[in-house]
Amino acid sequence: MKRRESGELRIGKLARANLMEVCEDNWASSGKKVKKFEEGWGELFNYKFNKAVSSGTDAVLNLVMSLYEFGAVRGEEVIVPALSFIATTNAVVMAGFKPVFVDVELDSLNMDPSKIEEKINSETAAILVVHTMGHVANMPAILEIAKKHNIKVLEDCCEAHGARYDGKFVGTESLGAAFSYYVAHLICCGEGGMVSTNDSLVSMSVGSTRSHGRKEGSLYFNHLRIGFNSKMNDLEASLGLEGINDFWWTFHTRKASWRRLVKFTENYQDQAYFSYERTGTEVCPHGFSILLKNSVPKDKLCEILDRYNIHWKRNFGCIPTQHDAYLGIGFNLGDFPNSEYIGDYGIHIGVHQYLTDEDLTRIEIALKEYFEHE
Repeated sequence: MKRRESGELRIGKLARANLMEVCEDNWASSGKKVKKFEEGWGELFNYKFNKAVSSGTDAVLNLVMSLYEFGAVRGEEVIVPALSFIATTNAVVMAGFKPVFVDVELDSLNMDPSKIEEKINSETAAILVVHTMGHVANMPAILEIAKKHNIKVLEDCCEAHGARYDGKFVGTESLGAAFSYYVAHLICCGEGGMVSTNDSLVSMSVGSTRSHGRKEGSLYFNHLRIGFNSKMNDLEASLGLEGINDFWWTFHTRKASWRRLVKFTENYQDQAYFSYERTGTEVCPHGFSILLKNSVPKDKLCEILDRYNIHWKRNFGCIPTQHDAYLGIGFNLGDFPNSEYIGDYGIHIGVHQYLTDEDLTRIEIALKEYFEHE
């Protein structure tokens, strides 16, 4: 019985042709394929400026670094959700800022807007929103808070390709958005990421910091700002160009599988929170989340999924209290109850575009076995 993974890469004819062109040109660093990939990505979602980088983590890092162009000072604070993939917080730290944690909502897994204002002070440089598992955060409420306090909003959209709220794609109304092209995501480059923005200053900054802080396009050793080696290469872009060509097929295929699982689990909502779509939003079908209610241990659920060879992952965990890397910064268990609960009792499974009817049936059988025998 083949293992059902969270994501799967299949390199098709277009990607293979692109890779052969790279081989024939003998140029595998950042070049014309990267440029074409940036243009194609921008056209998909109408983002004005697009800067391809080496990973989703680097996308968040370079996006956060752009805050210095707006007068932010090293050591100032960036508000982040207490629960997300660790890269969000790591990027804030690597950029020289202090992460300030806000608890999340149990159902959406996203930052709770009602808890943001109490964290804002004179040292707050920005709010970094994460659209966890493709669920769209409450952007209208968050943008209103930011406007009230005159602070910037950034978006980690690594798991939210094509997600929308009020008809607008994520990343449209904030200072900028970061995306990832890891294998579990809707577009896969093997690795890779993108910073998309409609702000020319952010675009200029990322174009510089992704290449050691030089002026974008320059190879001269004059470094204008602190920077990194964060460029995407043409080999990665060759895969991504096929993903752009197939994007809406991928999106709708995955969304059909996601909706099937949403429908299947309707009868079990007294036992768990499941992925859902809030009115006025379009969820990106990155993964399907299951959060057990009533503090029921997830061990039995995970055991059944393992028996059916279905790959599951923990729902990240609370960064300041459930990950050893951040245990020394002064927080204790109980400080972020929702994030900690999700870390203890939540998992997710993939809904990638190559799942077959048999695969989905196997997932349904496993979930039925668990929820109808608990």
